Amino acid sequence: MPWLQLKAHIPPEQAETLEELLLNEGATAITLQDAHDDPVFEPERGSTPLWNETVLTGLYDDLEGVDAMLDRVRQAWAAELSDESCPEIEVELVADRDWEREWMDDFQPMQMGERLWIVPSWHEPPVPGAVNLQLDPGLAFGTGTHPTTSLCLAWFDGLSVTEALDNQSVLDIGTGSGILAIAALKLGAARAVGTDIDPQALQASRDNAERNDIAEADFRLCYPEQLDDAETFPFVVANILAGPLVELAPMIVGHLAPGGRLALSGILAAQAEEVLDAYRDQGLRMDEPMISEGWARLTGRRPTET
Repeated sequence: MPWLQLKAHIPPEQAETLEELLLNEGATAITLQDAHDDPVFEPERGSTPLWNETVLTGLYDDLEGVDAMLDRVRQAWAAELSDESCPEIEVELVADRDWEREWMDDFQPMQMGERLWIVPSWHEPPVPGAVNLQLDPGLAFGTGTHPTTSLCLAWFDGLSVTEALDNQSVLDIGTGSGILAIAALKLGAARAVGTDIDPQALQASRDNAERNDIAEADFRLCYPEQLDDAETFPFVVANILAGPLVELAPMIVGHLAPGGRLALSGILAAQAEEVLDAYRDQGLRMDEPMISEGWARLTGRRPTET
């Protein structure tokens, strides 16, 4: 069965009005997209960034009476925004497709480093003897498809090859889906602690740990304020954003054991020097940034205290 699709290019401040009008006309789904694909990577605190031009799409399963519906939308628009003309609304038919199957077909197992693979749940591991982490791409909180996550996964994989990770403990700040902590555990770490400010992220981490046969005793999840201030870890990873990484530098370094190793990501390449300076100021010896697709991973080590 085909679907009726209504599409309009609209200023962001008018998007909510048109969305409400289309929903009132029985839209099955509403989609908002950036018309020019201009991402906002890290907005300033307290701000709500908006695209300069938004593409708003409404999807309908009823193909009848579209002209009358458009007339009602225009009349309702004029009643609400009499000083603004209603945007032009394009009408087209969209063939019915198995969207879930097409989405699944887009994602294949991904290799991270030498030993680690991220394997969607509907695939068999391509290398059964490898370290296979089961996680479905496209879910919230990070699944390995973004360079910020894959850079950290590759770092853990490299540590596992040299056996540096074996039987060690790991702190994952901003754990999200738990992917980094779970990968570290499957690569040889004995224990991991994951923190996040979002309760849904903590639940996602629990679910993913269970999916990967990670024991609850081996992976503790908590809010940042529940961390023991005196507890330190030989490995700390934080894949968040540059601003919070700078602000949280004293706390993050405070949880890094003497001689411990640190990995930071979620950083645009242009932001790398600012973050490096913040951690050098905390006494860390920082390496040269690793860059992938405009994103940076920063690594370093805390000197051994004498």
